Amino acid sequence: MVIGTPLPETPMNRYPRDLLGHGPTPPDAHWPGGARLALSIVLNYEEGGENNVLHGDPTSEAFLSEITGAQPWPDQRHWNMESIYEYGARAGFWRLHRMLRDLPVTVYGVATALARSPLQVEAMQGAKWEIASHGLKWVEHKDMSPDDERAAIREALDLHRATTGAPPRGWYTGRCSMNTVRLAAEEGDLAYISDSYADDLPYRVRLGDRSQLILPYTLDANDMRFAIQAGHADGASWETYLRDSFDCLYAEGGRMMTIGLHCRLAGRPGRAMALKRFLDHVRDHEGVWIATRAQIADHWDRVHPVGAVNVPAGRDIVRDAIPELSDIPVPPGEMAHEMDCDAFVARFGGIYEHSPWVAERAWALELGPAHHHPAGLAAAMARAFRGGTEEERLAVLRAHPDLAGKLASAGRLTEDSTAEQASAGLDLLTDGERDTFQRLNTDYVARHGFPFIIAVRDHTKDSILDAFHRRIANDSAAEFTEACAQVERIARLRLEALDW
Repeated sequence: MVIGTPLPETPMNRYPRDLLGHGPTPPDAHWPGGARLALSIVLNYEEGGENNVLHGDPTSEAFLSEITGAQPWPDQRHWNMESIYEYGARAGFWRLHRMLRDLPVTVYGVATALARSPLQVEAMQGAKWEIASHGLKWVEHKDMSPDDERAAIREALDLHRATTGAPPRGWYTGRCSMNTVRLAAEEGDLAYISDSYADDLPYRVRLGDRSQLILPYTLDANDMRFAIQAGHADGASWETYLRDSFDCLYAEGGRMMTIGLHCRLAGRPGRAMALKRFLDHVRDHEGVWIATRAQIADHWDRVHPVGAVNVPAGRDIVRDAIPELSDIPVPPGEMAHEMDCDAFVARFGGIYEHSPWVAERAWALELGPAHHHPAGLAAAMARAFRGGTEEERLAVLRAHPDLAGKLASAGRLTEDSTAEQASAGLDLLTDGERDTFQRLNTDYVARHGFPFIIAVRDHTKDSILDAFHRRIANDSAAEFTEACAQVERIARLRLEALDW
């Protein structure tokens, strides 16, 4: 039987979503002044940019209003819907402006809405608020062709610049397509994009040869929940949710909280009072950095610059040696799931002792960004190993050397095995200890048909001998299971030792 028949060099199915992110150990945000929390207040300005036949749209608006179960009206204006949106521009905006004008605020401005509201834009700029782009119109992008969406993004950027006097530094579409983030990154020189809800901290994604900073937005700490069935019935419920979110993130430290507001929703009196009480709660805490999203993006780029050392989440590091950690992805083609089979096997083929077939079969699995990490790749390789026949797995066990055996004495171990045995002092045995190990090796193989295997990096010389004496008497089926588990543990430790 041929073990590990090479797989064809064809592109394999790859899973594009990143389900790991910063992992269990997020990077230190180093917020200015040692702040425990960065708070981003976002005011969505959409009034005058929503679906409306006056704007050339095929239907009226049906999203985020006081009208429960609203439906789009084809080829008709919707008087009630229009007046609700008008409230946001006419009254809600000014109420929120009076409340927030002394705070750093980011406006997500729909370009056509901004163009139709010059006095509100003047007020935003007078308060020194950041005005980011919220697209050309407050409409769905999901059914746009890439060319049509690109054209809409370009038009939004041009109109934003003409209306505000400067290009936007940030972008949030909201009603986006699968192409939006890529197209916005390509068309705009953007410090950040916020079409994500994936984290409590900024992170980067690679789009072609570009590293794009993402500042995640929120749909939970957002007044939009007043306009949906699974939402808030009153201001008190919303206030409680905002306070609980703030308290959790503040206690954790080093996090970012975003609050999403809409002029026609939070601008209503009952909700505005809840927002005021929440802001009073924030002011009762020291160490809160209230900042625009552009300020947060600039800070993140300073502390975690593009091109800094990439340290995967969860890996032990000496922070004094690497004071500025970066979540920037590695260059194209170097992440595990992006490698072709030859490159993958060349890098990982020795993780399972003299058994490159395990790496070959792991490469054929549905790998994604989460597998560019010791835990992720260890899991994929363990799946491949466990999927092998009993004969194949037995061959992997037999490929392992004896502990302190003849190959070690002759200096014929692999580099990994040499380092592992040395880590437990097996290269510095007395003559009597070496004789004991060799006798145990011989007896173990005679009884079970494969070498005694243990992840020596987890042990001392004495604990290895204790395990040897304890396990040698086990039945062979139990030892086969234990040896396979130890092989998987060795693989994990070898992956952790690599330079990621």
